[in-house]
Amino acid sequence: MKAFMIERYGDRAGVHAAERPDPVPGADDVLVRIHAAGVNPLDLKIRDGEFRTFLSYRFPLVLGNDFAGVVVRVGSGVTRFAVGDEVYARPGKDRIGTFAELIAVHQDDVAIKPANLTMTEAASLPLVALTAWQALVERAQVRPGQKVLIHAGSGGLGTIAIQLAKHLGAHVATTVSTAKADLVRELGADVVVDYRTQDFASVLHDYDVVLDSLGGETLEKSLRVLRPGGKVIGVAGPPDAAFARELGANAILRLVMGALSFRTRRLAERRGVTYSFLFMKADGGQLRRITPLIEAGKIRPVVDSVFPFDRTRQALEYVEEGRAKAGKVVVAMT
Repeated sequence: MKAFMIERYGDRAGVHAAERPDPVPGADDVLVRIHAAGVNPLDLKIRDGEFRTFLSYRFPLVLGNDFAGVVVRVGSGVTRFAVGDEVYARPGKDRIGTFAELIAVHQDDVAIKPANLTMTEAASLPLVALTAWQALVERAQVRPGQKVLIHAGSGGLGTIAIQLAKHLGAHVATTVSTAKADLVRELGADVVVDYRTQDFASVLHDYDVVLDSLGGETLEKSLRVLRPGGKVIGVAGPPDAAFARELGANAILRLVMGALSFRTRRLAERRGVTYSFLFMKADGGQLRRITPLIEAGKIRPVVDSVFPFDRTRQALEYVEEGRAKAGKVVVAMT
């Protein structure tokens, strides 16, 4: 099969097309012919080796973290899927590789594709939809009437998180540029802050939850908009000791991760709020709970651009350079 891969951690120059052996599905795997794959900032971070301390990959490594396609073979233990099923998924973190013609995925990580979406639209959703679900439903347990701030509301994660938060009954604020204001209001945002002309920390107060995908100064300022007992959930870092425990990391790595987030957690504690780091997990069961919301029109994908598969490297560069105007970038096989 043809795939886009890297031979070592590095930069954009290392991403190249190559022929790889077709994957062989295990007993509990489905083999999927990929029709489209989403492009995520996570792909760039993996390419550059940002997670090498806790994610150990073997090279050569095929990149790509979510997809939509058709099942072409099932393992002997597979009970949920059959050949010909149209599916979408975020593979497990140890089994990435969606910038390829084929992928073998554990059946527990897969869901039937929403009937109302094209393959391209479906491929844009698994990673960001699962991230939004795990942040807002699983971790924050957002309830009707709560106030939720979602940073970068026009991005791949932001566009889905706004819609999910509104479905949960929240009052939603988001930060975008003026050019994106109409889009995020259409998605359900109640308050739109122009990050170029306004300081969100001066405008917003007494929020229950912040979903932060930017990190750095934005993360620290987010602590100031929360009410006592509020939560900041960060997907851009810094990682914390709780995340290290989830990974089953050794004591040294737990100390390192605890140290990385010490300043943020200390600032949060002083304000009577909490900070936690979220590295989303593959979960077909959660995708199956999200699918009815998509089919009912509660959540709709926002696709910025579609690149042909042979231009996957250019699609990654497009995302890296911040050229996407709104939503996700996707590569399509056909």
